[in-house]
Amino acid sequence: MEHPVQHRFRQHIVLPLVAAAVLGAANVPPAYAAITDWAHERKVNSAEYKRENGFWQVIELPKGQRVNAIHSAVLPTGKILLIAGSGNNRDMFTAGTFKTVVFDPASGQTTQVPTPTDLFCAGHTMLPDGKLLVAGGTLRYELLPPAVDRAGGTMTVKNESPDGQARHLPKGTVFVGPDGKKFVTGDDITVEPATKTVTPIVKKNDPGVVTVTASQTTVWVDAAEKGKDYVTDQPRQYRVEGLTGADAQNIYGLSQKMTMDKQDYQGRKETYEFNPLTERYERVADMHEKRWYPTLLGLADGKVLAVSGLDGSGQVVDGSQNEVYDPKTKTWTVRKDLDRYFPTYPSLFQTDREGVVFYSGSNAGYGPEDKGREPGLWNLNDNGFTKVPGLRDPDQMETSMSSWVGPVQDQTVMVVGGGGVGESKKSTKRIDLVKLNDGQPHFTPGPDLPEGTRYPNLVTLPDDTTLITNGSRDYRGRGSSDNHTARIFHPDTRTLSVAADPRVGRNYHSSALLLPDGRVLTVGSDPLFRDKKNTITGEFEQRIELFTPAYLFRGARPVLGDGPAEVKRGGTAAFVTGDAGRIASARLIRPSSATHMLNVDQRSLALDLKADGAGISVTVPASAALVPEGPYMLFVTDRDGVPSVARWINVKA
Repeated sequence: MEHPVQHRFRQHIVLPLVAAAVLGAANVPPAYAAITDWAHERKVNSAEYKRENGFWQVIELPKGQRVNAIHSAVLPTGKILLIAGSGNNRDMFTAGTFKTVVFDPASGQTTQVPTPTDLFCAGHTMLPDGKLLVAGGTLRYELLPPAVDRAGGTMTVKNESPDGQARHLPKGTVFVGPDGKKFVTGDDITVEPATKTVTPIVKKNDPGVVTVTASQTTVWVDAAEKGKDYVTDQPRQYRVEGLTGADAQNIYGLSQKMTMDKQDYQGRKETYEFNPLTERYERVADMHEKRWYPTLLGLADGKVLAVSGLDGSGQVVDGSQNEVYDPKTKTWTVRKDLDRYFPTYPSLFQTDREGVVFYSGSNAGYGPEDKGREPGLWNLNDNGFTKVPGLRDPDQMETSMSSWVGPVQDQTVMVVGGGGVGESKKSTKRIDLVKLNDGQPHFTPGPDLPEGTRYPNLVTLPDDTTLITNGSRDYRGRGSSDNHTARIFHPDTRTLSVAADPRVGRNYHSSALLLPDGRVLTVGSDPLFRDKKNTITGEFEQRIELFTPAYLFRGARPVLGDGPAEVKRGGTAAFVTGDAGRIASARLIRPSSATHMLNVDQRSLALDLKADGAGISVTVPASAALVPEGPYMLFVTDRDGVPSVARWINVKA
């Protein structure tokens, strides 16, 4: 069912006569505040202020359509996909209530989408055909002592028989220890047959040596009953209740210990493609590894690399389990040759060289302080890793964000803000930049933000500038530390200019996206507390805010008329326009897919531009590394920096 969006704006209007009367009363401070609010509202709504700084507009969706927007993505239909899953709400998770909403910023309508599983903290990226690949999510919420009332741990399930087919053990399968104590699985598992190899001996009629290697998989198990009686720090072997005959001998479980320690979030392995035309999730093959907080990166060949995340036991996935999705076969392949460990949600970027990926060091948190946190260039051809030095405040890369700066041909990446590991109170104002096509890439300082900023969001705009917005000075906005500020980064001068202040504070679980009309949409925020003293539990921010950049208050926009909907890499496309004489640049901008200070899809490409009396023609770079296949927004911008409304263009190989 669709509902029109409702726009509600908080206005602070104080008539001069009322203000004067209040000033004459004893309550002077509130009166002064009211006048200050009124003056501020008058200022930010003035045409002059908007031309210089832009304008923010708050939107509230209808009550039944609001969602905890953990993930957001621009679809090639121009609509916005907002994924909550359980939305960081344990009650929703327990009830199996998972939410996805499609929001149309052009019409203001919303549509609820059936959500097949808990996609909270999944990974996602755009595929060449315009579908959004969504993989992983939440299998289990964390439990902290003293809430942990059952012993639990990882069970390694083995099968020593090479004969027969794979065995499916459903969620709830019981493993029985030598002392009779029972443990129950928290998820379905499949146990493959053992592998049999024959090593020939070079002798006549010699059958050779047969070696059988047991298969194994892991699953989290909980004690069948509450209490400390189930705790053990000794390795044990467990039989599978209900198995008979040879299976009972060949299939068994092994555990190192069962504890009542903290039990962390656990990941899922289900994978879906979201179809923007049907607005439905389509199931494809599962990942080989369960992942919560993974990064999915589209590569030059159209395949997708999945790294990191918490596994089915709540541990960071080992680098040997990195895997690649092929959208042609819709299957995953484990790439043990790409053995590289990262903390969760690492910021990875496909460089202008096929097979070379840049890791900026930005991440969302889980993992040890001293492992996988140094930025560098990762060569997928030989698994080599070249560290990139010079980054300031390297101990404050959690909750930072990274993005390309200007056209991706410049190969410049910016790292903004961040904080200390875990719940640290540290935050940094740092903006550092690195040019990856230098002979020896290294970070150099940029301008500082006005205050320490965790959870910033970066949005590449059609005029090559970057909007920096959202964030807080402390962990998850503690102490009412949200930064109600926004800045525009100018790559040509490496300076910041002031943008209008956003009305809504946003920290953890927030994101920002460039819309096809040149505006920016911001969603989400998941603070721990709502007050300065940290006594009132926080609430998820469900309002949407739209930023209209200053360039849309500087006169008429150029209009891009008829032209092709598809162009090949290296090809040229012509478009009708009556504004050919004033158009100064053309940019292809890949639609964003954002979560947790992560938006590795975002990139802008400068196009060669020619104009004639009837229109313009643009030429797309030929490089697959620069221009991954898929949908793009084509913007043209005039000499005053005013962009057109985008046209959607599919770039093909």
